[in-house]
Amino acid sequence: MAKFISENLIYPGFSKQNCIQGTIEVSFKLTREGKVFGSKVQKGMGIDLDEEALRIVRLTSGKWNMPASFDTTTVLVMPVSFSLSDSNCATRSPAEIRDAINAYRAQEELTGAITNFYAKREQNNFSAEDEQKILRLKEQLGYDDEFIDDLIEQARKKLKQGDKDGSCEDLQFVRKIGSNKADRLIEASCK
Repeated sequence: MAKFISENLIYPGFSKQNCIQGTIEVSFKLTREGKVFGSKVQKGMGIDLDEEALRIVRLTSGKWNMPASFDTTTVLVMPVSFSLSDSNCATRSPAEIRDAINAYRAQEELTGAITNFYAKREQNNFSAEDEQKILRLKEQLGYDDEFIDDLIEQARKKLKQGDKDGSCEDLQFVRKIGSNKADRLIEASCK
């Protein structure tokens, strides 16, 4: 399992940039066929590490060898560890890490404002003034072409791993923040 995780884990960008490390615990159940269901973060940080740990556990679906007597009501817990060997991370204080986690949560709220704007824009329910505010907000958050290209590349990696759902979530996010760069991949992969 450790080999599978190390080969498939994609260290989330925000946590990597901010030297956030730790272990996320994901609880789940298995069918008699070894398929994962009912997965959720049992102990996490409320940031992108949680999402990746959940994705990794779901990616194990169908890879479990199940004994005939297995009780499918049993809740299993898998720890998924995230660690960085970057020497710059050794100098980060717990306060800096806490600040980064709080910044992530604030960024999520601002991202919600962006996705809400583009949902309204699809219905022609927006003003040019609002659009200018959203464009400035996207710039502040770093949602530029480089960010979008990196996200599309991450989605391609997930597709290669067989994680269609994770890939399509990334591609749909590109669309939700107002870019059409992922449209062809969405059309080809996310039906």
